[in-house]
Amino acid sequence: MAETHTGTYEVVVIGGGAAGLSAALVLGRARRRTLVVDAGEPRNTPAAHMQGYLSRDGMSPAEFLAVGREEIARYGVDLVRDRAVDVTKGEDFAVALAGGETVHGRRIVVATGLKDELPTVPGVAERFGRDVIHCPYCHGWEVRDQAFGVLATTPMSVHQALMVSQWSKDVALFLHTLAESELTDEDLRRLAAAGVAVVPGEVAELTVDDDRLTGVRLTDGTTHPREALFVAPRAVPQTGLLEKLGAELQETLFGAYPVVDPTGLTTVPGVWAVGNAMGFAEQVVNAASAGYRAGATINGELLMTDLDAVARV
Repeated sequence: MAETHTGTYEVVVIGGGAAGLSAALVLGRARRRTLVVDAGEPRNTPAAHMQGYLSRDGMSPAEFLAVGREEIARYGVDLVRDRAVDVTKGEDFAVALAGGETVHGRRIVVATGLKDELPTVPGVAERFGRDVIHCPYCHGWEVRDQAFGVLATTPMSVHQALMVSQWSKDVALFLHTLAESELTDEDLRRLAAAGVAVVPGEVAELTVDDDRLTGVRLTDGTTHPREALFVAPRAVPQTGLLEKLGAELQETLFGAYPVVDPTGLTTVPGVWAVGNAMGFAEQVVNAASAGYRAGATINGELLMTDLDAVARV
């Protein structure tokens, strides 16, 4: 795919994951001159496969993105491997790139996603996306009926332990830094009903044998055999560009995300946020859907704006 990019575009899409590529595909097919700025840091890179996307179940994230880039190229969409470091609003939007160039667009789609910060337990980062996982809908089927561990980091970890019990009846919740006193009576009743064992004590490390997770070792030296460990990464929304533009953010349980309407339009006219840039829980299929909706909305909005301008002459 040629990575050429010059001058002014009708739409600049910042982020080349599922959401950004989907928006670009719709806009390209609508004959809109579109540029995708892709820093090449998709959230699901550690995973070997993505699941739950009808007709794409089991496809690797890398293959999915490669196919997406080929598809947008068919419709004349440009793509640049670079990072957007600043966006300013004048007559249009000026997007400054890390490589030194500035590109312009009448409309902006922010699809910068989020980053996962993992618990600092030895072995977690090294095995993340393999047998250390976070989403049962993404990976539960692949590890079904194995011995699960859940590494508690917040009271929400109780919910995670209850959820994963749908995929295995051998689940242990390792309280780690969570105090037993932080568990409510309702938590304890539900954990007991689900058959989830509650293990107090801080986790020291994971044990691995022959490149497979074998257990969870506590600081007191005891080791609990486990085959899969669920963790809850701290989600860090990549909202820097939206904040530069003055977009309103709202606090959620998973961080501050932009206020958007059903199409992804932020409180800044002409700026849309899609995928994990607008919320924590967007899976790949949801992100692609959000990108499609934003792309179609932007095309219609540009069309009516231009027709109204002609009618006023």
